[in-house]
Amino acid sequence: MTAIPDTTSTTPTIPDVMKAIDPEQPGGPDVLVLVDRPVPRPGQGEVLVKVAAAGVNRPEVMQRMGKYPPPPGAPSILGMEIAGTIVAVGEGVGDEQIGQTVCALITGGAYAHYAIAPFGQCLPVPEALTMVEAAAMPETLFTVWTNLFERAYATEGDTVLVHGGTSGIGTMAIGLCNLFGIDIIVTAGSKAKCEAALSLGATHAIDYKTEDYVERVKQITGGKGVAAVLDMVGGDYVPRNLQCLAEDGRHVSIAVQRGMTATVPLFEIMRRRLTLTGSTLRPRDTAFKSLVADELARTVWPHVEAGKLKPVIDRTFAFADAPAAHTRMEAGDHVGKIVLTME
Repeated sequence: MTAIPDTTSTTPTIPDVMKAIDPEQPGGPDVLVLVDRPVPRPGQGEVLVKVAAAGVNRPEVMQRMGKYPPPPGAPSILGMEIAGTIVAVGEGVGDEQIGQTVCALITGGAYAHYAIAPFGQCLPVPEALTMVEAAAMPETLFTVWTNLFERAYATEGDTVLVHGGTSGIGTMAIGLCNLFGIDIIVTAGSKAKCEAALSLGATHAIDYKTEDYVERVKQITGGKGVAAVLDMVGGDYVPRNLQCLAEDGRHVSIAVQRGMTATVPLFEIMRRRLTLTGSTLRPRDTAFKSLVADELARTVWPHVEAGKLKPVIDRTFAFADAPAAHTRMEAGDHVGKIVLTME
């Protein structure tokens, strides 16, 4: 790592120590206490961001519980998405970037007053977004774009099925589908959540606790089925999801909340030419994520700058109240994103 450059008289004063959430042992929300940690130093192609807000995501809950270790080389400090101001740059990044406001997807380190981000994974914060909104964008935007639009090839005129319609992923999928002319059917766990999803722009919402979503999808699509399913449930949902697919349909797995294995009908997959795929974004390298950021900057960010795409914010919590933020996420009552504010 390179030292923080002393580039100009306008370079912000950067302390040596910061507050961060870096649990020594797995546990409940109570392990999310503020501790002192050294302020990191940006290396080649990296920037140091003074964090204004950090998104809260389910993988961070799992990491806190000891069920999802960070990738090799990632910080042990929790958190995968930030918004803030660049205060120092590493080699290969111009000094003119100091002072720019950005949001970024990172492998870890967001629950802190300062965090390192690869510059290629940063997107500028436009006037249309607050820092809280900007912090709620990267993880869900990168995930939905790479899986629903790139792996599942969702395109204008398609109908897709997305589970967890009021989650951060689900609400981002609704926003993107509305932008790109795609009908989106979502599932949610209550009538109130279904109404919330519809109010956000979902074409249809199915209460999976009171309705058979497979039958409802068939009714909605006139028996044809959907072009793609974005699934974060796994387990016994997978064979049911395949029943929802149209011929040549694509099934994309991004999480396995109900189990890591599934029994699938191979001949049906062959007969109807179905595609089963999936991905995990966090372990992917900086080069891949930078390519995604470039694509988002070209295809999606103009809509963000125009105020046509914003994340749905469920609730914000002060940094020291991170235990309450995780408790809310675990309860499953949120609609949209939960965000920590550092100031």
